[in-house]
Amino acid sequence: MSLAIELDVKESVLCIRLSGELDHHTAEELRTQVTEKLAATKINHIVLNLEQLSFMDSSGLGVILGRYKQIKAANGEMVVCAISPAVKRLFDMSGLFKIIRLEADEHKALQTLGVAS
Repeated sequence: MSLAIELDVKESVLCIRLSGELDHHTAEELRTQVTEKLAATKINHIVLNLEQLSFMDSSGLGVILGRYKQIKAANGEMVVCAISPAVKRLFDMSGLFKIIRLEADEHKALQTLGVAS
């Protein structure tokens, strides 16, 4: 299975919706698309919607951590939402939830960043 990437800008927030599998085969595509979008658009925050993500490995964690560092360097915040139990477990084990906030859904994530969806 492959990865489908949907990038949507709402005000100054980049909403990234992933479906499929984020692994070493698809991580570079996500990295490229998000980096290009951040360079081309005035983005302050990232909302990462993982509701349809069925699998993620350490390569995916690396891409997410890299984008977190990128947005944090610009004094922004990354919020993860709608995460499946399997992917949530990987986030828990990696310690990413110590630095990245988790919200129940995209609407709530946007609200916490001050954007009404």
